[in-house]
Amino acid sequence: MSAPLVLAADVETELVEKRSRFLTRLHRVSAVDEVDALVRAARREHPDARHHCTALVIGETAEHAEVNRSSDDGEPSGTAGMPMLQSLLHAGLVDTLAIVIRYFGGVKLGAGGLVRAYTAGVEQAVAAATVLRRTELVVAELEVSLAEIGIAENAVRIWAAAHGGQVEPTTYSSRAATLTVLVDPEQVEDLAADTARWSSGRVAVHEAGRRIADRPL
Repeated sequence: MSAPLVLAADVETELVEKRSRFLTRLHRVSAVDEVDALVRAARREHPDARHHCTALVIGETAEHAEVNRSSDDGEPSGTAGMPMLQSLLHAGLVDTLAIVIRYFGGVKLGAGGLVRAYTAGVEQAVAAATVLRRTELVVAELEVSLAEIGIAENAVRIWAAAHGGQVEPTTYSSRAATLTVLVDPEQVEDLAADTARWSSGRVAVHEAGRRIADRPL
């Protein structure tokens, strides 16, 4: 199962098909409560549009989404919301609301044409969006003496920069300091080996849990 993707930021694109305008908005959302407000805002901003069709995916993965739903908003059943939803699922996006605002151009597209237009609208917006990969990371901790904190912080930051790790702020007690770095599970052994090298075996890496993070592709 591939790791799900999320939006780094909202995006809007436009597609014109036989004089009909399809404005597609992708919003990052975390709860159903946010959806109605975004749809109402789209209706206020585009009151003359014929349709405001939607598709929503909320959950840990696209394959097993907690919520997925769609609305044709007056288009023939199955020609708008469901193709939009399928486009989001195919892209692997979660926690995403798609709104396609259609201004009718006077030419009927037919059922097949509508499916293609709404699908293309969402696909175009997905292609234009900056996305992040949702990943489970290991919270790795290193406890070091206060005398070694400078060497330790420098070594951990160099390692993290080379391996895509994320260094958290150092915490202190009266006798020691704890360095925390978020790393991919498969890189924990590499971090442990590097730590043993620069510390001559005096410092060990301890797994302190897991954390979900959204990271660049």
